[in-house]
Amino acid sequence: VQLVESGGGLVQAGGSLRLSCAASAFTPDEYAIGWFRQAPGKEREAVSTISTYDGTTYYADSVKGRFTISSDNAKNTVYLQMDNLKPEDTAVYYCHGDQSFPVVVAGWGADWGKGTLVTVSS
Repeated sequence: VQLVESGGGLVQAGGSLRLSCAASAFTPDEYAIGWFRQAPGKEREAVSTISTYDGTTYYADSVKGRFTISSDNAKNTVYLQMDNLKPEDTAVYYCHGDQSFPVVVAGWGADWGKGTLVTVSS
């Protein structure tokens, strides 16, 4: 499955962005898509994951209450709505997919996008 991210950009602290992850094709009842991010000089970290089968979600503590993940299976697209952005959210955001939800949460899956840059200014 090929994954293509879009929607990154520059935003002021407190602002919002919506990222999109378009998948070439997946079977909704056996796929999960997650978002990871990597800031300069830091390790990649999991942000959020959704099961396209039953809508189960995972959020990192650092984004709970600010980010919302959703899936439009008809469009093979997963979205990450990011509100109340903070400078520490600045990173390259990657889309990640696999047939197993826990595998995606752990970042061990096979499918990765090339990333989209999010910059939050203070």
